[in-house]
Amino acid sequence: MCPLPTPSAPADLRSGPSGDASGDELVIGGRRFASRLMTGTGKYPSLELMRASLEASDCAIVTVAVRRVQSQAQGHLGLMEAIDWQRIWMLPNTAGCATAEEAIRVARLGRELAKLAGQEDNTFVKLEVIPEGRHLLPDPFGTLAAAEQLVREGFTVLPYINADPLLAKRLEEAGCATVMPLGSPIGSAQGIRNAANIGLIIENARVPVVVDAGIGVPSEAAQAMEMGADALLINSAIALAGDPAAMAHAMALATRAGRLAHLAGRLPMRAEAAASSPLQGRVGT
Repeated sequence: MCPLPTPSAPADLRSGPSGDASGDELVIGGRRFASRLMTGTGKYPSLELMRASLEASDCAIVTVAVRRVQSQAQGHLGLMEAIDWQRIWMLPNTAGCATAEEAIRVARLGRELAKLAGQEDNTFVKLEVIPEGRHLLPDPFGTLAAAEQLVREGFTVLPYINADPLLAKRLEEAGCATVMPLGSPIGSAQGIRNAANIGLIIENARVPVVVDAGIGVPSEAAQAMEMGADALLINSAIALAGDPAAMAHAMALATRAGRLAHLAGRLPMRAEAAASSPLQGRVGT
């Protein structure tokens, strides 16, 4: 008997060159990206492991802590030369800034850093305003103030925030290119602890929603994408894994799987069981 032909996927779900759905690119500030997984450059045991992980993740955007690069902090010496900036888009971040004023100054330095990498037209900045060092929760007031000023200066602002739907909407109205709610505190690996609020942000946003911080394993990455997040930013879970490159690849697969599941549409949850096969026409009926 001839084998049945394998049905092809719908046109909008077929896998493209990057493994994401063809024609389903991430768009931020008018720029298109094939991958929906962003990664970072901090906390890796070595630059070699970082480079291998970036390759395995198939990411198109990498965030760089401007202050740590400028100060040549541990793990950041040689960072700029270790990454192929012709292939990867730099996302300078304002990590280490406790006030809006500090973040604005560092964002300006980040724009110059991107130019040094050959990205003359790069105006992206991941805005972080974090006033305390224990919980590392972002300051909503400082973030909004800094975002409004940076938007006026022509930056493409990606603000890191608590999962606050009202703040997310205010930042969108201020002209931010995305909103980046945390799943749980930075580096905590607690997963998606704010699912209800993140769901509200996704439902109401007209800009991409990037879940940032707290994801520890691929199942949590898939969960965020299944909810309808547009992208993820994952650093610690990859950099501090036993095998960072393998974890980066796993996170990439989970991001794609979660996105495809979201596009496909999940089976609605039911209070009662529903038979998989029809009851009519059974033998003996």
